[in-house]
Amino acid sequence: GAPGLTLSGCAFLGSVTAVQGSAVVGGMVGNADKSGACGLTRCLSTDAGVGLTGNAKHYVFVESGRLTALPQMQPGAAVRGYLPTGLRWTTELDAAALASLESNFGADAAFVSKLPAHEIGQSAVNALRKFGVDTSLIVRGGERVGIYFCEKGASQRPSKVIYDRAGSAFQKAAASDFDWGRIFAGADWFHFTGITPALSPELAAIVETAAIEAKKRGVKVSCDLNFRKKLWSREQAREAMSRICKNVDVCIANEEDAADVFGISAEGSDIESGKLNAEGYVSVARQLAEKFGFEAVAITLRESLSASDNNWSGMLYTEGKAHFARKYAVHIVDRVGGGDSFGAGLISAMCSGYAPQDAVEFAVAASCLKHSVEGDFNMVSADEVKALAAGSGSGRVQR
Repeated sequence: GAPGLTLSGCAFLGSVTAVQGSAVVGGMVGNADKSGACGLTRCLSTDAGVGLTGNAKHYVFVESGRLTALPQMQPGAAVRGYLPTGLRWTTELDAAALASLESNFGADAAFVSKLPAHEIGQSAVNALRKFGVDTSLIVRGGERVGIYFCEKGASQRPSKVIYDRAGSAFQKAAASDFDWGRIFAGADWFHFTGITPALSPELAAIVETAAIEAKKRGVKVSCDLNFRKKLWSREQAREAMSRICKNVDVCIANEEDAADVFGISAEGSDIESGKLNAEGYVSVARQLAEKFGFEAVAITLRESLSASDNNWSGMLYTEGKAHFARKYAVHIVDRVGGGDSFGAGLISAMCSGYAPQDAVEFAVAASCLKHSVEGDFNMVSADEVKALAAGSGSGRVQR
């Protein structure tokens, strides 16, 4: 029943995220261009790759890539990461799932970041280009691409991530690297995640400036809180994000972020046991909206039964009302990029004029499908997402 998905302009700001295989190498990636037809003219983002075509742009900061330890095994094999017998690396970008999915949906997007001018940096740029992302606004410079290593979990063994981000081109980016007047020219939507400000005080200030400059130009701003305790403390996150979120219109979080960053918890929920009290998150969303004046708050709801099997849903709170999507029982192929896919679906749906219930259904379905796709990029179409949201979830062969 949802209208056709169209999006003409969007932007995203973020950093590195990846969980699959055994190791990850990262580097910053730039902007992407693409056009749709929802009345937007340009979208900006600073997270990871974004797809663009037409008159709109999304800009994203990205710094990532991935070295996956796969000792004589197929991609995604759940191998213990401390005894690899062979390594292969793939580019993995924070919000790249969002960017590539926007591109698949026919949206305009752009990617903003900073990457070294050497071959590894170029490989990250090329990875974005493959998905139709405009990389013309990527700043080139610095000496290294950020790396993180990920051991993919299975059953009751959790995935583990080790970051090696210090000294990367993106982590050492300066305010002078980014001309926000040029970047936001003609943009309609700007998106970033909490991973970027976690990398350095300078990047936190850059993100705050970007949000302020976007608001000055009438650009809609969204943020995925994406708290990572291995990158900064709760106190550091609260101080920085409290400033930044004053200029955010749409806040996206998972079932833990509001508690970790702002100390706002859902009563009756136990994250570790996988028990979530959905109604408790209505109170969380309401408190966030009242605290920062958000137009909308979206929360993904993951019930972790094990590293391999989750129940997956989400909630969108806007205009004083909560809208819950259906719940999916997900057997996980790769959960990396799941949050970005939720964000991509939500932004696309909101830009296309979906009603709140349809918007959150579309976002959750897009993210559900991502869990079945290996790698960071969510290579599904809008039609596939709409089919799942409409109830076609049996997985039967399409002949």
